[in-house]
Amino acid sequence: MRTALAKDPAATSAATVALLYSGLHAVWGYRIADALWLRDFRFSARFLSQFVRFLTGVEIHPAAEIGRRLFIDHGAAVVIGETAEIGDDVLLYHSVTLGGDSMRREKRHPTLEDGVTVGANATLLGDITIEENAAVGAGSVVVEDVKPGVTVAGVPAEPIETKSQDKSAASE
Repeated sequence: MRTALAKDPAATSAATVALLYSGLHAVWGYRIADALWLRDFRFSARFLSQFVRFLTGVEIHPAAEIGRRLFIDHGAAVVIGETAEIGDDVLLYHSVTLGGDSMRREKRHPTLEDGVTVGANATLLGDITIEENAAVGAGSVVVEDVKPGVTVAGVPAEPIETKSQDKSAASE
């Protein structure tokens, strides 16, 4: 709840966040489903994850590895696949897909390191890594690794220059 209050200017109170934020409810449901998954209650974990999906519109596979303080803003149509790994302090907007690109039983979903931000309706596919503090623009399709602190956008996603990068290049 503290993360939602810190990152979302529309969050006006802890009560509002606790009662009305579907992204938070999805993460809470995931935490329980993940605990069941790790104790080999696989059917119960999957059942709970699908029930949470029905309630929130957010599907998080119970085997995904999710760090601390994940915030899913607007919590609708987010999909986090089975082998996805998400670090601490990650921000996902609505309609983000962390999808697989293989039908084999292998690492096939993205890894998001600490501090990553993923914009609305972005699709990240395959065993790729979005490194620390990188950002993915809204509507982007990412199929390759993203270096730390870099912002990518587009279809397919490509690094973009920020105004601060433009100014430093101009001064050189």
